[in-house]
Parts: sequence; structure tokens; C-alpha cells
Amino acid sequence: MSINYGSDALAAAAASAAAKSVAGNATTDQLMAPRDVNAQVTVPNATDLSTDYLGLKLRNPVVASAGPLAQTVDSIKTLETSGVGAVVMHSLFEEQLRYESEQIVKQTEEQSESFAEALSYFPVTAISSVGATLSSQYLKVLEDAAKALEIPLIGSLNGANNGTWTREARRMQDAGASAIELNIYLVPGDTEMTGREVEERHVEILRAVKDVVSIPVAVKLSPYFSNFGEMATSLCEAGADGLVMFNRFLQPDIDVNKREVVSGFELSQPDIGRLPRTWAAVLRGKVKSSLALSGGVETRDDIVKGLLAGADVVMTTSALVRHGAGYAARLVDGVRDYLRRSDMTLDQLRGLLAVPADASASEYERSGYVSAIEKAKRRYGV
Repeated sequence: MSINYGSDALAAAAASAAAKSVAGNATTDQLMAPRDVNAQVTVPNATDLSTDYLGLKLRNPVVASAGPLAQTVDSIKTLETSGVGAVVMHSLFEEQLRYESEQIVKQTEEQSESFAEALSYFPVTAISSVGATLSSQYLKVLEDAAKALEIPLIGSLNGANNGTWTREARRMQDAGASAIELNIYLVPGDTEMTGREVEERHVEILRAVKDVVSIPVAVKLSPYFSNFGEMATSLCEAGADGLVMFNRFLQPDIDVNKREVVSGFELSQPDIGRLPRTWAAVLRGKVKSSLALSGGVETRDDIVKGLLAGADVVMTTSALVRHGAGYAARLVDGVRDYLRRSDMTLDQLRGLLAVPADASASEYERSGYVSAIEKAKRRYGV
């Protein structure tokens, strides 16, 4: 089942919540007219967008996700000025860290073989002579930006294997990161690798990072598990402070004229936001970790939909790349205006359309699936 909230659903949710605040939570079928509700109720702090995410205090639930707009101190400052609640820096990749480590080892070996006296000094000289590595450049930007910002700055570490690269998380913490987003981009090309092995790899990588930091760690992962809900629960039990849904697997195309594979990356479109919203609605209230939605966020309504589904924060990069960093202000103002017009607080909105805690998620989704098929029959049937 994919959850898609249209304008009618948003309006109905707002009216229902406002009516419940007057008539009592148990009242669901005796709705008051909006004008009557407005006449009797003044919702406190309706425009307060303060949000808790990973134990961090954010001024609003709109987060700039890892991407090209978070690569320099100036660009990160621009995102802050535009109004986002937090910024996730662009990712530092496992492959980059492995390459740097291999280069250092290679250089030290070459120097040690040049003359015996090198044995007394090569560890320091070799490491310092590598120059400004990608990791050192990343950490410098992170450190300078963290000092310049008043909002949380989250470091991003991207990998898929066990190894010493996970220790880089500690250097991010020392540089001033408020939290770590651990982006596990694991595409198992080994056809003999079992599903359970894939799941265990995710947990092992998370634990390796948690072992070296004391700041919060969110895991960004894909939805492609036999039971994503069980995987999410396992990560939360292993110490994940948050889940970011979802990573997008890059899917190459084929050029039929050149007869070759064409790789590339396209900005996300709003329709891919349905799957993250579906799982936010399922997990809301069932895991203690924070929930973040990523992908398919283009407009204010996309953010409102994510919050209704149960997300603590909603992340976007594509919209900011398309329209510029200043577009963030429009998104934040849009959410504030929606709450004001609906006479709702952010807490009242969040999770309003999540799967009820006492309901069977499987039956809930099955029911939605059957309803969608029947609706399609009526709409497209002859």
C-alpha cells in the first residue's frame, strides 16, 4: 500500500483534528463546522515549528539533506540563512577513505626502503606529506561550518562494508558534528549472499560507528528488505538514534544506439515520496528512534504529508537544487501557514494519519491495497 494524501485528505485531517480538540479525542463522528471550531478554540503556539530530531533541538522540521549544496562553509551558511532546521553535509565515502589509507601505506613503504634511517621518522613524514586529502578537506569544512552555524550540522558517512573507515565518524565528532548520518548503500552483487547476511552487515556497520562516537547516529538505508519493519526494529535495538528513509539505488539505463550502459543521477520526483511515507506511517509509535523522510519532497504539501504520516523531520535536496537554497524559506513558511490556517500545532499534525498503534499493520496495508484495486476497477473499467 502506498499512502498518498491529496488536498481533500489534508483538509479533512485538519478539520477532524480541530474538531477533536473541542469535542474530545474519542469523538470522531460528530464534527463541528470550521467556523464553530474557530469561534471556540484558540490553538496555542500553532506556528511554533520547534522539532526534536535525534535528541537535537531544531527550529523546524525541514532539513537540507546530503547533497551538492552542503559542500562549502558559505553554501552551508546560505542554507541556514534560508531557514532550514538542520543541514546534513555531503557524504564522505568508504572508498575515498580506503584509498587514502592505501596511499599512506604505499608511501611509507617506499620511504622505508630508500634508506635505513627512514625507519625512525617515516610514520610522521609520510602521513603529513600526503597533502590535503579529501577527508582532511571534509573535516576542515565541517569544523569551520560547525563553528559558524547556530543550527545542527550533521556529518555524513557513506559505506557498505566492515572496516576501519567507520572510525572516521569519531573525527567528524571531534570536528564539531552534532550527529552522524550513516548512509549504508549496500547493493549485494554476490548472488550467494543471503538476505540475513545483508541485514547483519547493516547492524555490524552501525555498531562499529556507535562504538567510536557519543553523538547521535542516524542510519540512512534502502527499503529493499524482505521485511523492512523487522530491519528497522533491529537497527533501533542496535543503537540507531534515527532512521532516514530512503536511500535511492541508482539504476543505470541503456543507450540502444551506442549499445552501452549509461550511468547517471536524476533529481527525485514527488511520486517516490509515497514509499517513505508509507513506512513512516507504519513505524510511527512502534520504534523509539527518530524518523526522517528523504526523497520526493518538492512542495509544502510534500512536507505536510510526511509529517501527517509520522515523520519527525522531512529532508530535501532536489527541490533546493532546482529552485535554489532560498526555496527553503518558502517551504518552511508554507508549513507554518498550513498550521495557522488549520488551527493546529505541529504536535497535533505529526502522525495524525499514521497506522494506529493498536492496529495490525499487515491487515491495514492489505485493506488499503484491496481498496486501491477496487477503486482502479471503477475508474478504469469498461
